[in-house]
Amino acid sequence: MPTIKGEGINMQVKRTRHRRIGVAMAAVVGLALAGAGCGTRAAQADRSDTDRPIAKQTYLAALPERLEADGTTITVGNPDARLAIGLYEDPRCPYCKEFELTGGASEVDARAKQGKVKIQYTLASFLDDRLGGHGSRKAVNALRAALEEGKFEEYHAVLYTNQPAEEVDGYTDAYLLQLASKVPGLRGVRFDSAVKGMRYQGFVTASQAAYERGGGPGTPTMLINGIQLPEAVSGVIYEKAGTKSLLDVEVEYAESEG
Repeated sequence: MPTIKGEGINMQVKRTRHRRIGVAMAAVVGLALAGAGCGTRAAQADRSDTDRPIAKQTYLAALPERLEADGTTITVGNPDARLAIGLYEDPRCPYCKEFELTGGASEVDARAKQGKVKIQYTLASFLDDRLGGHGSRKAVNALRAALEEGKFEEYHAVLYTNQPAEEVDGYTDAYLLQLASKVPGLRGVRFDSAVKGMRYQGFVTASQAAYERGGGPGTPTMLINGIQLPEAVSGVIYEKAGTKSLLDVEVEYAESEG
């Protein structure tokens, strides 16, 4: 992926206060980045999880997490933060793993820790239908069960750190419970039975429907206060420097509006 120059992004985004974020970035760097993610895999056929070393994601365990009134959005972070970073993710998606472990997620996390942003997840499960199996649905159900125990973000990090190969459909009940053992205090009768019995099947279905209502843009996809980054520049979220520049400008703008 071409290098994205942070100063150029800052300069142009500051000129586009009406949230024309992606178009401005493309104009500055003078290129159109390929749309990235599991929803547009053909354009990313040359990408690999082995392109970069996998680093362990820092947990956001101390932050509040909750299910929003819409019944599908899982929010992590300061509820009063003026900047909401929306993320569409499918647990089986290897590009979500790349974003979470070596891409821009660490920059999002850092600002959540500072209380400057709240992270809002919409969990998709379309890869089960595309590739066969039930792993995405099972993982989304398990993540909802982890939220019930106040352990969503910790378990979310563990799932991506230990994600099976996409085509294997490796998120079985046994594997999900094995990974849950890595999160202190998560395993118990309630959580285990929720995983084995797909207690949150309704949530899984509703969450996939919410993703589809959002246009089914592929995963991972980032939204800033409800506005999706255009596909042409969506690949910026795989670059820490580019994501940092984007978020620095957006946080500054949100705070100035406060």
